[in-house]
Amino acid sequence: MRMNRSSHSNELAAHAGSLLLAHPSLLDPNFRRSVILLTAYGESEGSIGVVVNRPIGKTLGEYDPELSTSLLADVPLFIGGPVARDQLILVAWKLSAEAGVFKLYFGIDHLKAQQILQDDPEFQLRGYLGHAGWSEGQLDAEIEQKSWVVSGCLPVLDGKPEEIDWHELICHERPELRLLADAPDDPSLN
Repeated sequence: MRMNRSSHSNELAAHAGSLLLAHPSLLDPNFRRSVILLTAYGESEGSIGVVVNRPIGKTLGEYDPELSTSLLADVPLFIGGPVARDQLILVAWKLSAEAGVFKLYFGIDHLKAQQILQDDPEFQLRGYLGHAGWSEGQLDAEIEQKSWVVSGCLPVLDGKPEEIDWHELICHERPELRLLADAPDDPSLN
């Protein structure tokens, strides 16, 4: 797990394997209060990731009857982002905090996913419908505009999928944002 710091601030720099936390002021419904695992990052090629805190309450076995009797039947399914929501993306990862290593497989097929689980049951496997994507320089511009907070809190990915809590992460990473993070969705209800 790398903890890159950008050269002009004390904040982490984005890289594949980091988490993007939506800033509390980001109101786009596709990303409001989202936590994104950045799976590919490139200043000149663009970036891609999946929203890891939007479970849909289904498993792969419920989504695809062909997988209902496989090792993948109980793998949780998420809304991965606004792009290509009709596309299923399988993602596997394993964090070894002691060794400082984060292994990530993105966009694998169901046979490779089953093989990974057979070879090493310590891997976490998730299914995502869609993904989030940024064109060349777009993500860097959004980070510069404070739409995203970059986090290195990868250990949260090893817990239960429904326990990835945007509020807890944003307040841990940037305690000064707690007041904004605590604001109700509808200020008239305050």
